[in-house]
Amino acid sequence: MNRRNFVKTGAALLSFPVKAQPARPNVILILADDLGYGDLSCYGSPIQTPNLDRMAREGARFRQFYSASPVCSPSRASLMTGRYPTRAGVSHVLHTESQTGLPLSETTIAEMLKQANYNTMCIGKWHLGSQPKYMPMKRGFDQFFGIPYSNDMWPAPLMRNDEIVERPANQDTLNFRYTAEAMDFIEHSFNAPFFLYLAYATPHVPLGASPGFRGKSRLGLYGDAIQEMDWSIGVILDSLRENSIDDRTLVLFTSDNGPWFQGSAGALRGRKGETLEGGVRVPFLAHFPGRIPAGMVSEGIASTMDILPMLSGLCGAPLPSMPMDGVDIWPILTGNCDAVPREMLLYFDAWNLQCARLGRWKIHVSRYNTPPWLPEPKVGRLNLPLPNAELYDLERDPGESYDVAAENPAIVKYLRERLESLLPTFPDPVLAAWWETWDRSVEEGYPGQYPTLKSP
Repeated sequence: MNRRNFVKTGAALLSFPVKAQPARPNVILILADDLGYGDLSCYGSPIQTPNLDRMAREGARFRQFYSASPVCSPSRASLMTGRYPTRAGVSHVLHTESQTGLPLSETTIAEMLKQANYNTMCIGKWHLGSQPKYMPMKRGFDQFFGIPYSNDMWPAPLMRNDEIVERPANQDTLNFRYTAEAMDFIEHSFNAPFFLYLAYATPHVPLGASPGFRGKSRLGLYGDAIQEMDWSIGVILDSLRENSIDDRTLVLFTSDNGPWFQGSAGALRGRKGETLEGGVRVPFLAHFPGRIPAGMVSEGIASTMDILPMLSGLCGAPLPSMPMDGVDIWPILTGNCDAVPREMLLYFDAWNLQCARLGRWKIHVSRYNTPPWLPEPKVGRLNLPLPNAELYDLERDPGESYDVAAENPAIVKYLRERLESLLPTFPDPVLAAWWETWDRSVEEGYPGQYPTLKSP
């Protein structure tokens, strides 16, 4: 089925009478999987993504937007809760045999919006716990259609609500089916505002694309998969417009982390699994005709953690009781300000705090023991302090290519002290990992700069 026929089919499915405009907006949150900062044409990619470019042209595009983790489960936990993954209780990637998930004490976006009478659906990758009590239907979603964990975790069962409908899922047709489900959900959600969480598997491996898209990008299966996802988003945007609901529907698009072995981080250094910019800086687009100025490009610093607080205010839903790490970025999206006040942004990998960002400055204090800066480790992969803290001016050097710590000792000192002052506010495993980092460095004979924070 080509795009035109799909749009016609979607329009027929959505041929409902226009209802009175609800006081609260509909929300569609689209999350790509392992999509790099440089993987969309509106961010400089040779892969053609005209529909996502259209979102940017008709809405907002952020140049400094971050996932809260360089890997998937922790990143998604932060997205759903507005909190650092280390606070939200998901610090590592969950696997098929994992007995844990996003703690039941945490409130998801869907649970928050249910309090404001939203219809809710999760389509696509969940990966926040595959045990029944952690699944989407128990976390505020009325419906679920997707895979409970990552699409590379065998046998990748496709589920509808609590039932397996296909095992293993046909990954070449997943994108198409996810989009069809999204359109069907929209059709049946006009008795109340709706929240649709659409988490595509693209472009996580194993890559898949429908026959009509294979070879289309001339940039391999990776490019084909992204172009099919882009086409799918175009179908949804067209349906919203054709049925006169685009002006009361906020559509958000981002990625859970940077690219893996394929894909582009643009001019950024690092990839998935690293707290260098390429592992955590991701595309972010927001589309809301009449509410978000067209063609806006923001240099403001923002994060996936900011989505929940923003939706709380915009949708009239009470914030969860847990302290938020995200902030409401709606004033940036409406063009009322260039930035909103926020605390220093921290970069975690698992329990390990490795970097922090404040304004234009990013400080690196620890990293895994990789060959470029350490001799061969005596034991396995360790998080160890850098020989000297590194400082990067991300306004002048977003690629983190030039360490300017030696020229700015006062800034390094201030950032280190501020970073360390935040550590005691985190759960005990964060502090334990911090001190283990320094203790292991001594064992390796490589102590680096010892922290000023006093050991408990």
